[in-house]
Amino acid sequence: MKFFETSKYYTLKKSTYINLRWIGIFGQLFSVYFVFFFLKFKFDFINANLIIFLGILSNFYLIFIYQKTQLSDRSALLFLLIDIFQLGILLYLTGGIVNPFVIFLLIPSIFSSSNLGTRTNLLLVLTTILTIIFLTFYSKGLPSPLGDHFHVSPYYFYSVPIALIIACVFLNYFAIIFGSESRLRKDALKKMEEVMAKEHEMLSLGGQAAAAAHSLGTPLSTIKLITNELLKQLKDRKEVIQDIKLLSSQIERCNQILKKLSLNPNQEDDFIDEDLTMKDYIKEIVASFKETSKKDFILNFDQDSNRKKLSKSIEIIYGLRNFIGNANKFCFKKVFITLKSNNEFTEISIEDDGNGFPNDVISKIGEPYLKSLKERKKDKIGLGLGVFIGKTLLEKNFASVKCKNSKIRSGAEIVISWRNKELFKI
Repeated sequence: MKFFETSKYYTLKKSTYINLRWIGIFGQLFSVYFVFFFLKFKFDFINANLIIFLGILSNFYLIFIYQKTQLSDRSALLFLLIDIFQLGILLYLTGGIVNPFVIFLLIPSIFSSSNLGTRTNLLLVLTTILTIIFLTFYSKGLPSPLGDHFHVSPYYFYSVPIALIIACVFLNYFAIIFGSESRLRKDALKKMEEVMAKEHEMLSLGGQAAAAAHSLGTPLSTIKLITNELLKQLKDRKEVIQDIKLLSSQIERCNQILKKLSLNPNQEDDFIDEDLTMKDYIKEIVASFKETSKKDFILNFDQDSNRKKLSKSIEIIYGLRNFIGNANKFCFKKVFITLKSNNEFTEISIEDDGNGFPNDVISKIGEPYLKSLKERKKDKIGLGLGVFIGKTLLEKNFASVKCKNSKIRSGAEIVISWRNKELFKI
């Protein structure tokens, strides 16, 4: 239903709602029995108790049958409507609009205004107003102990529903405003906490990178010595000498990067030192992997119409390199990279033909130190740091990053998108 599309993210804590309903039910029971037996007002006592009993049954349904801990917007609407109709019928049996307890009709809508969606609240407000109007003209009289019916002046009689309707509208309006501001503050606080947590993780990773740089220095030096010895021993073997030289150059590059990391984990390297179009960015990054990878990189730029150059952003470079590197690592044979761009949007899709993301962690992708059940069984590390780093760096630069399994191919798919007005301001 379209009605609920804008309010599906609102929920109501079930235990809180149940407790409030118990308070209301016991209050109704006390009032009915006190007025009937102590004050001697005669009304339809049996039906009044029956209506309260139906409220008790609905609460037991919430406790024992409704298994969720949160009431969805739709479920909350249903039970709050029950509350309004239950109280409305009870008031109908006990004097209608002149019953002093008619003010409690406002509670369900006011309660919903700060906890549920706007459309749900409007429906409850409308239902409350219609109930008030109905009770103004239709109700059973409330006989007094002296046998007379309880009467009030027309002035008072019609001023009560008008006052109630005005109070209902204004109280709900202010509750909606304050509830919206409260939710905005909570959302802002949550996002700030997420950013701080990510910053903490990044700092932690920086320290780990420096420690790794120090620890890897010795084995890399050993590998370099062996490589130099192989160059001397196999200088006449043309079929392998080129591969050894490539290995030696990559070892040297690793040494340079590790030296920088050991001094400053946040220092950038000199990969891509000029302003390029996004198409050229991708080509440069893919070229760096082709030096050592035997996988096929299939590039699709057919829908790329934006030729504007992007200022060098180390976060975007490393973010893209992480995701492309992961695709290269986990694919079987091919990595598919598609660039779509126009004057408004830029989107990069990175797919592979590997096994894809494990189903048990796909909803948590982007968190550090992830490990699937399959990886645990195989005793693999599965830290997921590449995805975490790439996602954090790109989102820091206004990107939207979606990680999922490809619907076309067997492997994973990363979709990275920007609004151009944000991308080209970086």
